[in-house]
Amino acid sequence: QVQLVESGGGLVQSGGSLRLSCAASGRTFNSRAMGWFRQAPGKEREFVAAINWSGGSTRYADSVKGRFTISGDDAKNTVYLQMNNLKPEDTAVYYCASGPYLAASTETYKYWGQGTQVTVSS
Repeated sequence: QVQLVESGGGLVQSGGSLRLSCAASGRTFNSRAMGWFRQAPGKEREFVAAINWSGGSTRYADSVKGRFTISGDDAKNTVYLQMNNLKPEDTAVYYCASGPYLAASTETYKYWGQGTQVTVSS
């Protein structure tokens, strides 16, 4: 089992920044990749960004490229999502997830956090 706990969400004005954190614990040695997803009201959960612990490869959704940065701290088993130039359309519950390899599909990830709300006002 892997436990994931997100933090760092909140309310921010358009153009502002937030940094989300996701701390992993438990049997993390099988979790080669960490991903961030988001879900807005009435919409499906969508991929935001992911990172591979080995080598640090990253992948981003087109909608966040150039604005969001995913990074990881192996020693702390923590992954971060730095979000800059936030827009109202970024408003959603953000979830981190743990999986065996870097991917954009929700089906790849076995373990999920409880989510943290990000609200961007215009």
